[in-house]
Amino acid sequence: MTLAARGLSYAYLPGRPVIQEVSFALVPGEVVFLLGANGSGKTTLIECLGGLRVPAEGEVVLDGRPVRSCSAAARARSIGYVPQLHQLAFGFSAWEVVLMGRAPHVGWLSRPGRADRAAAADALRTLGLWDLAGRTFPTLSGGEQRLVLIARGLAQRVRYLLLDEPDAHLDPANQHRVLAAAQGLARAGIGVVVTTHNPNNALLYADRVMVLAGGRSLVDGAPAAVLTPEVLSAAYGIPFEVVGDGQGPRAFLPRLGDHRARSLTSSEAESASGSARPHSPSSRASSAATANGA
Repeated sequence: MTLAARGLSYAYLPGRPVIQEVSFALVPGEVVFLLGANGSGKTTLIECLGGLRVPAEGEVVLDGRPVRSCSAAARARSIGYVPQLHQLAFGFSAWEVVLMGRAPHVGWLSRPGRADRAAAADALRTLGLWDLAGRTFPTLSGGEQRLVLIARGLAQRVRYLLLDEPDAHLDPANQHRVLAAAQGLARAGIGVVVTTHNPNNALLYADRVMVLAGGRSLVDGAPAAVLTPEVLSAAYGIPFEVVGDGQGPRAFLPRLGDHRARSLTSSEAESASGSARPHSPSSRASSAATANGA
């Protein structure tokens, strides 16, 4: 089973592609982080993966079937999506928000049944949110709201979950809570994609990381292998340095006082992508599937 993108290109304006010829594969049981500057195409890529946008070129394949051939309900039973920003128009409780995740499984003009309520309860308990079930969504903290939305995706009983910057605007404790939950979902057999601007979170929580620059995939592989100061400088346009580059933990920090680096143009990103020699999506999917017993 795989959620795969093959040679995707997408443009909001003619002649100005946001992503170009991007290939990507996700298998159940892994956490993949997408890194890249603002406007590099991270959100666009996961919206294409979820079938929310139709690429101008290439295709997205869900377990061997083109996503565009699946109905919205069929997609929602396999792929969950948690956007960056989500403001509810009404004061729904956390329980009601999570129960909404069962919508793809409930018939037209039908009400959630016992199985739907059980799935919502399981999702809240899995993420340690049961005590918040009766709280209205706006009264929750930012970290709690993110977790409730992830629980909604979990209640869908999906195989793939797409999280758009779930660590944004959160303190370190809540970042850990959200990203550790993503790891837990992967251990339960769900394939998880996380977009982020924090390379250190990718080092800590990702099984694999793809870095986008100039609308193209710059590198794709194990975080410790592909995340380097040079790659991050190319992606974000400022110089980076590594701290603790030894046998123990390490972290990336911007190099102060040196702003000579700049973000790559599309042609430069393509050239850098070739020199970085990333693994092919098919071989990554095969090795990940083998590791997870798929």
